[in-house]
Amino acid sequence: MSAIRGWWWRRQPLVSWYRTYCASLAAPRNHGAPRAFSTASLGPGSKRVGTHNGSFHCDEALGCFMIRLTGKFSGAEIVRTRDPQQLEKLDAVLDAGGDYDPMREQYDHHQKGFTEVFGHGFSTKLSSAGLVYKAIDAIDNGINQYDTDQPPKYVNNTHLSSRVGCLNLEWVDSDHSSEKENAAFQQAMMLAGGEFLECVRFHGRSWLPARSIINKCLTSRRNVDPSGEIMVLDRFCPWKHHLFDLEKELKINPPIKYVIYQDERNKNWRVHAVSVSPEMFESRQPLPQCWRGLLDDELSERSGIPGCVFVHISGFIGVNQTYEGALAMATTALTTTSSSDCT
Repeated sequence: MSAIRGWWWRRQPLVSWYRTYCASLAAPRNHGAPRAFSTASLGPGSKRVGTHNGSFHCDEALGCFMIRLTGKFSGAEIVRTRDPQQLEKLDAVLDAGGDYDPMREQYDHHQKGFTEVFGHGFSTKLSSAGLVYKAIDAIDNGINQYDTDQPPKYVNNTHLSSRVGCLNLEWVDSDHSSEKENAAFQQAMMLAGGEFLECVRFHGRSWLPARSIINKCLTSRRNVDPSGEIMVLDRFCPWKHHLFDLEKELKINPPIKYVIYQDERNKNWRVHAVSVSPEMFESRQPLPQCWRGLLDDELSERSGIPGCVFVHISGFIGVNQTYEGALAMATTALTTTSSSDCT
């Protein structure tokens, strides 16, 4: 939690800035002629920020967006060049120049010997975007997501780095001028920056406040069931990562198998089988095999529990019309280890 809080509390001003800037970030991409890319100086005292020209990536697009959020570089002109003589004249350089020196506003990560990391327990080397989400930096620095030589079962082609990459000029385009390339880079800055600010907003307004709710529900779990393996949320909120963090922090044993919460829309109650890790679909103890894929009366008859609505075919979630029914589903599932144990 200290890493998250350290990241967040230094950036509270971004939330208020986000509220006024959000409208411009929501503008749809223009698939026709790109609008002119203009970062002209607002006055004689305005700063100039450099990055390389040519194909761009998520790290420098986000880095340029972020540095322009600061008071020092607000409204700065973005200069895209690989010319060392031009770069030397600029007030800051990102993802180019072969040097990392914050005192001189030099933020490159390609040079030999670069070892800068975020700290607070994170070991992934940073890219030019600096203190941004670990996932963005890991992708751009070529860090494998999994410690295995086996190919993934599927590939996510819609992550932020991929979407930024798709904004580069295409080989079939007849116009590869610097003006059109700069217009595409401006779109990349807005895309990466908009997602960054949305993450700030979400974590500050929704994710962080949920921590205390999960902590309270976790510490009172034995009031729900003596096993201590069922947790009920007072109200639905982001719970998964908080649960895993708090289980480790509070040395919870046995771990939580099921989380029960009410669906605010239809007022049904859900029984969520906790996954083995926040990023995986496999559950610690999925709902019984003989319940999976069944609906309504058939499910209620098979389980012996009134008010059942459905159980997902994978067993990761089930629904009941009442809290009492959802709790009965969870407590029954705890003692059901095979199909032969089903009612």
